[in-house]
Amino acid sequence: MPATNSVFLFDVDNTLLDNDHVTADLKRHLEAKVGHERSQRYWQLFENIRSELGYADYLGALQRYRIEYPHDPNLLAVSYFLMSYPFANRLFPNSIDAVQHVAQWGQAVILSDGDVVFQPHKVYRSGLFELFQGNVLIYVHKEQELDDVEQRYPAAHYVVVDDKLRILHDIKQIWKARVTTVFVKQGHYALDPKILAQYPPADVSIGRIGELLEYNLSSLSAAAG
Repeated sequence: MPATNSVFLFDVDNTLLDNDHVTADLKRHLEAKVGHERSQRYWQLFENIRSELGYADYLGALQRYRIEYPHDPNLLAVSYFLMSYPFANRLFPNSIDAVQHVAQWGQAVILSDGDVVFQPHKVYRSGLFELFQGNVLIYVHKEQELDDVEQRYPAAHYVVVDDKLRILHDIKQIWKARVTTVFVKQGHYALDPKILAQYPPADVSIGRIGELLEYNLSSLSAAAG
């Protein structure tokens, strides 16, 4: 594939889609269906898996929950809730506009972490698969897969849009001036003062994804340093 001038790489959770809201809805649903004690156990399993794998795995946690509570009649109700969730309703305001805005200058691609079932399902159900015309990359640790990203979407310059400052820092360390890192201050990771204190600022910081509409290609490229 020949190189293009610019490729725009977008994270999904808390960048384009309000995943904190999704999680809050799931917490309420779990409390109502299985009660407080078992709900707490599910989230313990969820955090255990995230520590092991490095990404959120809602269905994996549900599988482990099933091992502990094999006869819980509400298990299927929780599964249905996850698979039928209206993710399109949780897209941040102007997220679609932001993607379309930068797509006039280069290819827009989803670059996400996650499992191989629920994360693609979320991308599809939210309408993002169609918006990005099927240009979707989902890895276990995306910051470790930049060689593969380059092979699939070669470009002279990349713009990475993400709510996790750590990931933006890691990508900047590798691609250096070839990338403009855009930090979107949405979600609990982006607002955690401990995380913010650990890493230098991104090339560009915006309060919400819709603010990307205020930038043009020249300003984004120049910000790379």
